[in-house]
Amino acid sequence: MSTTQTPPVLAAELAQAWADIQRYHPELPDLAAPESLIGESSSACGHELSFERLLHEAVHGIAAARGVRDTSRAGRYHNRRFLAIAEELGLDHPEEPHPSSGFSLVTLTPEAKRRYRPTTERLQRALKAHTAATAGDTARSFRGPAARHGSSGGGVRVKAVCDCGRNVRVVPSVLAQAPIVCGGCGKPFRIPDVVAAS
Repeated sequence: MSTTQTPPVLAAELAQAWADIQRYHPELPDLAAPESLIGESSSACGHELSFERLLHEAVHGIAAARGVRDTSRAGRYHNRRFLAIAEELGLDHPEEPHPSSGFSLVTLTPEAKRRYRPTTERLQRALKAHTAATAGDTARSFRGPAARHGSSGGGVRVKAVCDCGRNVRVVPSVLAQAPIVCGGCGKPFRIPDVVAAS
């Protein structure tokens, strides 16, 4: 029972943590699919799912909202535009960029740690509960798509739309696992003409 309930609980905690970031950075778009991050790691980000990783993804969200190209090399190399936004969000970086991933290995500044302490602690508890509930049950635990940074196993993303006209890019198998709900109208995203194409 707990295994089937944990992913929605963790997804809700991820969505709440994202909302906490939006309080300080209102231009950050809504997180369309928090569950897609569960069980996923990114070699380019250099760390497993955590609040730090969520803040890293928020940098990409703000870059997208601003129309800023913050990566290259199929999303692996994080450039100085990524770094500038990361600093705005309270992330620190090594002095020199990594040869293949650039400035992707960011860490929380002391100020950001203080600001987000309650959020971080709440998310950490949810992550621990999720790990405990899914340990030894890999056949049933949710595995999200590979990260946007080019990890293997991600599949091809296609456009999914909702009734209000918003769209997201998503791997069809992820959409098939559970609905992804639009933050604007509350209706699920769907891949158009999926019946006609088959």
